[in-house]
Parts: sequence; structure tokens; C-alpha cells
Amino acid sequence: MTSTPPTKRPTDAAYIDDEPDLPTDLLNLPWIDVHNHAHTLSWDDRERYALSGCEAMVMVASGYHWTPYKPVTAEDVRFLWDDAINRRAAIERNHFFEAKLGLGIHTGVRIEDPDALVDAMDDYCGLDEVVALGETGVTPSQHVSAWDLDEQRAIVQAQMELADTYDLPIILHTPNQSDDSGRPYRPEVQTPGYEKNTGLGQEPVIDGDNPALESVRIDVEAMRDAGIDDEQVVASHADQNNTEYLMENTNCYLSFTIGHSWLIGVTAADVADAIDEYGPERIMVDTDCANVLRTDPFALKRAIFELYRYGIDEAAIRKVVLENPRRVFGFEE
Repeated sequence: MTSTPPTKRPTDAAYIDDEPDLPTDLLNLPWIDVHNHAHTLSWDDRERYALSGCEAMVMVASGYHWTPYKPVTAEDVRFLWDDAINRRAAIERNHFFEAKLGLGIHTGVRIEDPDALVDAMDDYCGLDEVVALGETGVTPSQHVSAWDLDEQRAIVQAQMELADTYDLPIILHTPNQSDDSGRPYRPEVQTPGYEKNTGLGQEPVIDGDNPALESVRIDVEAMRDAGIDDEQVVASHADQNNTEYLMENTNCYLSFTIGHSWLIGVTAADVADAIDEYGPERIMVDTDCANVLRTDPFALKRAIFELYRYGIDEAAIRKVVLENPRRVFGFEE
């Protein structure tokens, strides 16, 4: 073949000495989403997970903080757990990825009689399809009805104690401290892309300049009191506000939520920065896709390519998106 192209004008190739050796294996690299609410999504959205290489996922069976009435009851939460359990097998059958469940008591809204839920959770922990507890974690403010900080901490610790008893990982909801865009939306519009009346949020139950980080500190105190191993705790929604604290003061795993970057400001660049600083051994990625949010089922697949573009090597990418989730959540190869 001639090295001179038959083009009338020079092409870029005339100025490029070397063709990059691109990692085509990344095209077919399977991945695991360790935190989503995919059972609330459309059939087409779940198919998008399958088409983009999802091998397995942990569907978190919580959505009561979006209900129009508050507080919710223990029976309301049980209904959502049972609904997810009922639908899980059909989701696997239709989309071929392995779908397991995380059951938890989320503190984003006050729950009446939460101790009844903890008692019930004891029985659910023995189900094969339940591979994690959560998401849970102290939350600075709730929707419509506030929840006392001490009560929140107690219910979070109780779930950690159950996770320790059953040797299950627990998904920790860490509140994000999003950047202020500097310009608010109209009051009647609030947050486009998030179908929740954010104007009904209650006054924070945590004071100070950084309630989001203080919530995480309280969760870590509860973790220590519960006696659960750090390695069983997966801090979801990791961001620039909590990464240093969690990485340097615990041995927890961090999972960066990238399915709605427009809302919380976390992107693959944050994941790459964390890998550069701390290595890939305790890092994962999740989408947190849910039916009330403008989310992207393709986000994790896109992140695989973005991590490579940011200079992360293939082995580290594989560890973050596949090997760490397999090991922590017990998915088989």
C-alpha cells in the first residue's frame, strides 16, 4: 500500500507520526452498578443497561422519600421491599444481567415505627437475592417531616449491626455538597430534571458550615459503635467534600455516583482524581438511576472510556467497575 493518500489536499495523517494503540478490550469490558433503583425505571432503560455491558446490579429498594405524604409508615416501606423482590426475577429474565437487591431504611424522610422495620429486616437478610443493606445514613434535612438526629443515628447503627450479623455490605448514603450555580430557578420550577418538590424540604437537623460532611462523620461514629468492619461499608455518592475524610480516616469503599452529574456535580474526572490519589483498591462507580431523576443508564459505560482518556490504566478501570463490586457484593464470575 502507498503511504501517500490519494487525496487532493493533505490529511491529518500527514502530520501524525504514530497511531495510538487504543485498548479495544474496554469496548467489551463488563461492569457492575452497585447502586441504582432500576426496578423503578422503564423497560427500555433497563435494556440500555444490558446493551452497554452491565453484568450485574444492586437495585436499592427505597423510594418512599418521594411519596406525596409524610411521614411514611413501616408498612409503606415493606411494600416497596416486597415489590422489588417480586419484580427482580422478571428483570433478570428479560435483560440477562444479574439483578440483586439492597434493602434499607433511608432517612431522607421520617418513618413512623422504624424499629418494626429493623425487626422485619432481620428476616429479609436471609434471602439469596438480598446482597446488601441500605441505602441508609444520616441526612441533614428531610422532605415535609423532619427526623430527629439521634433517632436517625440509632436507625442507621441498627442496620449496620444487622449487616455485621449477616456479613452483608451496607450502602451508605452520603449527602452531597453540590456547587451553587449562582443563579436560582423560578420558584414554581425549582429543579428541572428532579420530580420532587424540593421547596418542601425541612430545616436542617444539623448545624454548621458543612452539614453534609458532618453527616458522614456521624455515620462513621455509628459504624464504630456497631462494630462492623470498615470493608463492609460502601459510601455511595462520594464527592470532593467527603473523599479525603473517608479515605484517610476509614477503610470503607467509596462509590462515586455519576448517573446524574448535572445535579450533584460528580463526574468521571472525580473518580480519576481519587484513583490517582489513593489507588483503585477501594473505589467503585454507580449510576443511582431512578424514575424521579433525569439519569443516564449509559453513564457507567461512558465513564469507562472517560477514565482511560483521563490516563487511568486498564487494570485500574477493571478493578473499579468490575472486580471490586464482584468481591464486595458477592457476585460470581
